[in-house]
Amino acid sequence: MRTVKEISNLTGISVRTLHYYDEIGLLKPTEKSDAGYRLYDDKALETLQQILFFREFDIPLKDIKAVMENPSLDKKQILQMQRKMLVTKKERMERLIASIDDILKGDNKMDFVVFNKTEIEEMFQTMFDHMPENIRNLAVKEFGSVDEWRQHYMEAVSSEKMQRGYAKVVEWYGGKEKFLSVANNPVSKEAAESYNKRLEGVLQKLASKKGCDADSFEVREAVGEYGSIMKQFSQIKSEEGLMLAQAQYYRNEKARRITDEKYGAGASDFFAQAIKAFYKNRSSKSN
Repeated sequence: MRTVKEISNLTGISVRTLHYYDEIGLLKPTEKSDAGYRLYDDKALETLQQILFFREFDIPLKDIKAVMENPSLDKKQILQMQRKMLVTKKERMERLIASIDDILKGDNKMDFVVFNKTEIEEMFQTMFDHMPENIRNLAVKEFGSVDEWRQHYMEAVSSEKMQRGYAKVVEWYGGKEKFLSVANNPVSKEAAESYNKRLEGVLQKLASKKGCDADSFEVREAVGEYGSIMKQFSQIKSEEGLMLAQAQYYRNEKARRITDEKYGAGASDFFAQAIKAFYKNRSSKSN
């Protein structure tokens, strides 16, 4: 048996962190001494090692706990999952190192690859599996076959332009692993419908404030609720980038026409103005 301090010295994890893991039920001590000190055996140490593998990818503790407690996953499956994640990270690091080497050699070339081929294939499959059947059938008909559709998707997402766009989206999620986790585990149809109803309600509320100043309390309150719903639905770390992109979307000619038809003349410009004002004020207050 090892004490908390011995585990801390062995792994580099602070005693405080080990105590917290115990409090949240992520890593319970094997037993406690007569004096009440936490004691850990080799099996507990193996569990801690698996936790540290997941933490290498900044995966939230609650998600790690859910995986570790999943009865359908045994130790081997968890290790295989972690190995796949490490290989993906290794490939990304190798590409970045190669890119830096090229720049040092005088080849001023940048690597904009965010997702590798395997990840893009998984994204396509998730999209395909969760797409409504009628829409999926239309897409298959348009592309000729599922394989041709997949090939088109792979080429489009692999393009430098798309990879640049994904790089910004990944920032909103706080990392690529988090984005892929969300992308490959979309919310249920029922949950999506619930979010859409909430969004429709807040947009109606915001549209009703169209004559108000964008900096007024009632407008800021509506935009704040809008951002909160978008953050929850998208499962992103911070919604500011997404909301500012949404504001830019409302400036698009087609989006302006659709939005104004639905929420009244001038609604699109008002939405964009209100969103920009809200996040500009929030940024200034945090500085």
